[in-house]
Amino acid sequence: MNTWEYAPAPESRDIANLKPSYRMFLDGQFVEGGGEPLKSVNPATEEVLAEVSTAAPSDVDKAVKAARRAQDKVWGRMPGAERAKYIYRIARMIAERARELAVLESLDNGKPIRESRDVDVPTASAHFFYHAGWADKLAYAGLGPDPKPLGVAGQVIPWNFPLLMAAWKIAPALACGNTVVLKPAETTPLTALVLAEIIQQADLPPGVVNILPGAGGVGAELVNHAEVDKVAFTGSTEVGKLIQRSVAGTGKKLTLELGGKAANIVFDDAPLDQAVEGIVNGIFFNQGHVCCAGSRLLVQESVAGELLDKLRVRVATLRVGDPLDKNTDVGAINSREQLTRITDLVSAGEQEGAEKWVSPCPLPDKGFFVAPTVFSGVSQAMRIAREEIFGPVLSVLTFRTPDEAIAKANNTPYGLSAGIWTDKGSRILWMADRLRAGVVWANTFNRFDPTAPFGGYQESGFGREGGRAGLEAYLDV
Repeated sequence: MNTWEYAPAPESRDIANLKPSYRMFLDGQFVEGGGEPLKSVNPATEEVLAEVSTAAPSDVDKAVKAARRAQDKVWGRMPGAERAKYIYRIARMIAERARELAVLESLDNGKPIRESRDVDVPTASAHFFYHAGWADKLAYAGLGPDPKPLGVAGQVIPWNFPLLMAAWKIAPALACGNTVVLKPAETTPLTALVLAEIIQQADLPPGVVNILPGAGGVGAELVNHAEVDKVAFTGSTEVGKLIQRSVAGTGKKLTLELGGKAANIVFDDAPLDQAVEGIVNGIFFNQGHVCCAGSRLLVQESVAGELLDKLRVRVATLRVGDPLDKNTDVGAINSREQLTRITDLVSAGEQEGAEKWVSPCPLPDKGFFVAPTVFSGVSQAMRIAREEIFGPVLSVLTFRTPDEAIAKANNTPYGLSAGIWTDKGSRILWMADRLRAGVVWANTFNRFDPTAPFGGYQESGFGREGGRAGLEAYLDV
């Protein structure tokens, strides 16, 4: 078989305009935080990118009070059509600085520049564009004739899509007339702080958006602050449960978007080559750092052998390496801590008797990297079939009948997403009706759009983000 040799095609890191230090954004100004500064590390090289000031408890209090003042006096009173102009301006400025944001995201997070450039940044901009359109039409959203903002939203986001998650959280909150205090993830604060620059340049009134970097303690301080009216969290199920306990009985509105263990289900009549592309996208996109990743592949027994052969050939062509190289398919794992978790679960899969196949691709000498891994002969009792690995590791199970596929797909405490691959439209509808998942993709996977609601069931959380349904989480209806 002839294989292509790709010459290196690196994007220039200078485009990121990386600064040696970044400060938090509070009440319209960049200020030094009272917390211990953190160092943001490039996971592909393990070099320190920048020093970032973090928030102390007193900073969280100041930010929430600034957000309350801005909501009461300015933003909450502003006509929707005026708010829309600011949100639209932010959307446009993200689009204008797209290349800079994409390179910075890949440096800080480790994801391939192709994904930052083609997925993360354009979709972040699209969320602001979309929600700008809603700002003066909330009375027509079907949520009552005169929906009101909730007040101050405390938002905590993860490290897997740093800029995109910030957009998912901030855009609907602003469109609905709320003000925001956002805590980016400890390992990936940089694009959120450049977004703060954009917000400042867009002349958003001081206090409407505040961005406070820091570790989990800053998030806890924010979630528990008495003057926060709404909490939105994306992250692990364990932390989600802690947040739910802490806000219980306080009257705060809460949305949680948590972990997942999605089933990607392939029937014997599926177009197998197309399904292979969907499987690869479902689990190896963003190094598998995706809460809705298709990490459990359920294949109908009669085509399992053929599909696995095709899949291994395809996965062996994936290029792992420098995230800034435009030819890279799989970038770096975000942190050493996450790398350790992935390797522990891979070891557990081997010990429990699953058959491990690892892509023969070369790995860089430095940085946090894992070769794409496929486990076959997986049983439902194994840890790799039950626990969220959050890495480029696929577990393959088989089924004989549609009923068995449903039983196996739903045999999980999670319920964020699922995929169905079949030639029959009636089977897609029959399956989608029975799968306990917030999003069901048919003959595709990992399709996101600001107009479509996203969210989970069970231990994958509750509430929806995006679309008309996502507005409800930020309105008093």
